[in-house]
Amino acid sequence: MDTRQWRDTIAAAQDGDRRALDELVEGWLPLVYNIVGRALNGHADVDDVVQETMLRAVGNLGSLRDPDSFRSWLVAIAMRQIRDRARRRTPARLDESAAHDAADFAELTVLRLQLEGQRREVAEAVRWLDDEDRQLLSLWWLEVAGELTRRELAAAVGISRQHAAVRVQRMKERLETSRGIVRALDGACPHLRELTARWNGRPDSVWRKRLARHIRGCGYCGDARESVVPAERLLVGIALVPVPVGFTLSLALGGKTAAAATATAASVSWSAKVLSALTQPVVAATAGATIVAGGAYVVTRTPDAPAPRVAVSPTAASTHRAPPVVSTPSASSTPSPSASPTRTVRYGSVVDAVDRAPDPGTPPAALPHRPETGITSTGGAHAVLNHRGDGVTLTGKGYVLVRWQISPQYRAGSLVMPAWTGLRGELFHVASGGGRRMDDPVSTTDSTATGMGSATTGYAVLPAGAQQMWQNEYFYLDGTVTLTVNERGADYGLSVFPSSWDAAEKDITTGPAQGAKRYGLVRDTGDDDTPVPQYVTRSTPADPATVAQDSRVSSPS
Repeated sequence: MDTRQWRDTIAAAQDGDRRALDELVEGWLPLVYNIVGRALNGHADVDDVVQETMLRAVGNLGSLRDPDSFRSWLVAIAMRQIRDRARRRTPARLDESAAHDAADFAELTVLRLQLEGQRREVAEAVRWLDDEDRQLLSLWWLEVAGELTRRELAAAVGISRQHAAVRVQRMKERLETSRGIVRALDGACPHLRELTARWNGRPDSVWRKRLARHIRGCGYCGDARESVVPAERLLVGIALVPVPVGFTLSLALGGKTAAAATATAASVSWSAKVLSALTQPVVAATAGATIVAGGAYVVTRTPDAPAPRVAVSPTAASTHRAPPVVSTPSASSTPSPSASPTRTVRYGSVVDAVDRAPDPGTPPAALPHRPETGITSTGGAHAVLNHRGDGVTLTGKGYVLVRWQISPQYRAGSLVMPAWTGLRGELFHVASGGGRRMDDPVSTTDSTATGMGSATTGYAVLPAGAQQMWQNEYFYLDGTVTLTVNERGADYGLSVFPSSWDAAEKDITTGPAQGAKRYGLVRDTGDDDTPVPQYVTRSTPADPATVAQDSRVSSPS
């Protein structure tokens, strides 16, 4: 989650824009929920800590001087609330049995992100860590997933980057030990079954040490039956766990009703304090729509409610610069259609011509700025599609980022491309970015290694005539469409984000001087003859993998 994409929204919220504050709370709630949920492993206190974090963020938003530091600032608030919660706990609450009424976060991570194999093993190993390690892991997990930087991690913990490196390394060692325990408990070692006969099934540090000692001396449990992949490689690209359906965020009253809040003098004081914060100029405009129930700022996700709008599009008045003049990219940056008839059909061109990657030093053509009102995604702000049949439905008018993650270390071979189905309206493939194509080299030590695999692991192979993907592929949608992963053969996953023109333009114009392999590529002509995805149809087939290549979408209906 890039704070820079939210700069205009944060500034508008500070100026009292009600809608901007709503979007800010909805958009950043998943990050806070994941940090708190993983640090407390789904304890019943998670909701309260999330409430307090978001309340403090809303109440103190006016004191934030630099919108670009919002993420660091918010994460630091969350970590302070987690530590305060630990200090406030009474001895009676040290019994973690209270967590049984709440969802165990490791289980929630596995189920909601549909993790399997060693990814699942890492998620379940978190249960065996001590509180301090879990707090650090809640940040490190997001760091390797690309949601936080090391600087932000260190700032949130309150230590130097050098000290953070030492702390993270020690935590990773204990995490690897815990992974070995999870692996062993899934095995059939008779001596381990005998040892755990006295165990109550609840992970703790004492049993972690006992089981680790057994594993070190046991030929059966210590014999890894497959190559153990480092945790950070497994976590790259894993999404935030979605906020559970039905989760209610009541920022003003800590989850109590107005009537309950007025029962005691202390509660009255609390309510008055929150109302005072929410009616400051920075958020005064929210009163009409969000200050309800005696002063509660409420965000509710219910099963029947539509997904919240998560994409943020600055208005024309707030855009920091004028969009570029619409122009047609040069032939060197736009692939030619594979068949002449598709060129004569408006809204019928397909990205199906194998093109050469542009020279690393060649900047992209101007990216036309199409109208944006925002995209709603059934997967939220960051949907992860890892398995055959995983899908996400996108609705609205705006930009969508699809990020590729190919995993030849698990399974190489023929790659069955994802499919866009049930299209109503228009869908264009407008740009490619991410700093590299998937067939670009990715290693300084292995000359054969690319994003598609290596000579050692094997390669993911595209269908004949398929367009080579880039790390990030940008699409423009005006309508609704469903994207489905058709994984068979090669192992791959997609991360899908509602995005914006600003984000796409920044991505594709980041070149080698900024650490990218090459500049991105613009495919948008600004007209209906802009390429459409390879596998797109207005129908909804029973098996999306049957959507033909060279799809033709002949009308914008």
